[in-house]
Amino acid sequence: MRVWIDVTNSPHVAFFRSLVALLRERGDEVTITAREFAQTLELLDDAGLEHTVVGPPHGGASRVAKVRAMSGRLTALRSFARGRGFDLALSHASHELPLVARSLRIPSAYAFDYEFALAQHRLGSLAATRVVVPEAIPQERLTRLGARERKVVRYPGLKEEYYLHGFRPDPSVLDALGLDRSRVLVVVRTPPEVSLYHGGDTTLFGAVLARLAGEDGVQAVALPRTAAQREALRAASPSLVVPDRAVDALSLVALADLVVSAGGTMNREAVALGTPVCTTFAGRLGAVDEQLVVEGRLRRLEGADQLALERRPSTAAPSTRAPDVMLARLLEASRG
Repeated sequence: MRVWIDVTNSPHVAFFRSLVALLRERGDEVTITAREFAQTLELLDDAGLEHTVVGPPHGGASRVAKVRAMSGRLTALRSFARGRGFDLALSHASHELPLVARSLRIPSAYAFDYEFALAQHRLGSLAATRVVVPEAIPQERLTRLGARERKVVRYPGLKEEYYLHGFRPDPSVLDALGLDRSRVLVVVRTPPEVSLYHGGDTTLFGAVLARLAGEDGVQAVALPRTAAQREALRAASPSLVVPDRAVDALSLVALADLVVSAGGTMNREAVALGTPVCTTFAGRLGAVDEQLVVEGRLRRLEGADQLALERRPSTAAPSTRAPDVMLARLLEASRG
């Protein structure tokens, strides 16, 4: 089978890495396209995943620029895929892939785990053959996106639990960043400021950075999404460790004493890895994160003074699931 995968954001690399390996073990031919955005291309290179950059980069925060970029990328993806004989198209939150796949009569699976990115998920859900989501998302929220029950395929738990199967953290990431292992390590992830679903208020996130900068016994590593965020972080606090490029963030999260993230994926990676985690996300929480808050596995931060800046007593065993279960859900699209 010829499988086409489109990767448009940094978290998608980890999601597909083990799935690509499983597909190739089956004898399938896998082709990966990618969009230039955040650390996506660096992470694909680091993972050894050969890929082709297709279309313009991310359109930024402007709605008009997003539409322009999407239009250009749809045209480029269609030109790339036409005549290649793809049997199946797979994506996680790349809504452009199912749109192009449908126009070329290629079955597609469109996965996502945050249901309030309304514009992109309506497009992806309506076009896809199957919509693959966590069990936690209520069907009524999916129906509003055009994902009627007959096309929805569900998986248990968190998507992060599947790609963390067999993961072992690499302590060398601490030395590579020049970190002092005697100090409390806090990993901070910036807000998705270019996303339409983000609330836009970064006041709390700024207060968190100020609190961390003022603690002598704490070393904070801030992981930006864009070059602009990287420069802003360095200007805001010289005491922050801000990497120049993509790093082994999974190992960093696994070895941290605390994670504070304004996004979603890194929060759930911390949950799966057993690392204490707080969210400063300014948008509406999705069903997956709502459930984690109720279960006490994710804390919604209301003020920087609530941060518990202390060493973890021990490293918890990660919560993982076999990735072949996720692959089986995605492959349901090939059966129509």
